[in-house]
Amino acid sequence: MSKASKEAKSSGDEDRSPQEIEADIEAAREELGDTVEALAAKTDVKARAKEKVAETKESISEKVSDIGSSAREATPDSASAGAEQAAAAIKENPEYAALAGAFAAGVIAGWIARGR
Repeated sequence: MSKASKEAKSSGDEDRSPQEIEADIEAAREELGDTVEALAAKTDVKARAKEKVAETKESISEKVSDIGSSAREATPDSASAGAEQAAAAIKENPEYAALAGAFAAGVIAGWIARGR
């Protein structure tokens, strides 16, 4: 019940005009509507779950971005240079790279076969 309604009851309904009573009724309806809407939002589990998932995704994306930036900053130039040298060596001698790849595939296949 609104404050105006409580005051009207304490002063007596006889002194109030129909417009004042209607205004109090409308205020009470709006207050009740707001309360019902708030309760409905709290009980909408699906919407709340979607909000939580969206918040979690955003948080994870920010963390991944931060980790990526930190990793790029922490990687020494020599590691980048080493990777470039390895790529150049593979381009110059692709048969060695193919041989190393075949060897690695054989080792992995052996581990898989032994594990079964």
